[in-house]
Amino acid sequence: MNNEETIELIKATLDKVRPFINRDGGDVEFVDFKDGFVYINMLGACDGCSLVNSTISEGIEIILMDEVPGVIGVKLASELK
Repeated sequence: MNNEETIELIKATLDKVRPFINRDGGDVEFVDFKDGFVYINMLGACDGCSLVNSTISEGIEIILMDEVPGVIGVKLASELK
């Protein structure tokens, strides 16, 4: 799978989890895929929420690592260097 295909699969997978995040007034935005890490922004009610790290590590990250070959983690875009 090339990088473009991986990114499309990441976006499709994020679209699957988005309704669950939307229920709490939040949203997730794909920013980049680099060195095995998916970089995202958390929007709406998720931006600044004290549970955002749990949402990422116990939800979004697990699903992406399970469904998208090559994904080794998920980080906030603010960590992108």
